[in-house]
Amino acid sequence: MNKVPLTLKGAEKLREELRKLKQEERPQVIQAIAEAREHGDLKENAEYHAAREQQGFIEGRIKEIEGKLSNCQVIDVTEMDAGGKVIFGSTVVLLDIETEKEERYQIVGDDEADIKQGLISVSSPIARGLVGKEEGDEVSVPVPGGMREFEILEVLYI
Repeated sequence: MNKVPLTLKGAEKLREELRKLKQEERPQVIQAIAEAREHGDLKENAEYHAAREQQGFIEGRIKEIEGKLSNCQVIDVTEMDAGGKVIFGSTVVLLDIETEKEERYQIVGDDEADIKQGLISVSSPIARGLVGKEEGDEVSVPVPGGMREFEILEVLYI
C-alpha cells in the first residue's frame, strides 16, 4: 500500500485531534452513557441513545485518524533541498496573468486541503501543474472554468 503524503503541520493537527478524542471526548461520552443508564429504561432513554451514537462517531473517527497516521509519510519541507522547484509542502506565490492578482497556495496532502486557507491538494489540477516548476516559470493549468495562466513569483519552503 502506498504511503499518503502529509505535511508536518497536517500530521501534528491529526495527532492533536486524536489526543483530544481519546483523552477528552471519549471519557465524557462514557460518563454520559453511565449517567443515562442510571435513569432506568434504556429503550425510551433519548439521552442514552444520543450518547451511544456520539460514542460510535468518536470511535469511528479515532480509527480513521489512527489509520491515516499509520499509512502516511510525514514530509517536513523545511528539511528538504528542492533547488527552488515546487514540491509537496512548498508554498507558491503566483500571479494570475489574466487578473493580475497574486495568489498564495501551499501544496498539501488530500486530507489537509482547504482552499479557503490556501491549502491545495497535491492531486489538484493546479498543484499537478505547478510541481516541478521554478520561480519565473509560466504555467497553464486546467481548472473547471477552462485554462488559467500563472507566473510563479516565489517558491517558499516554510
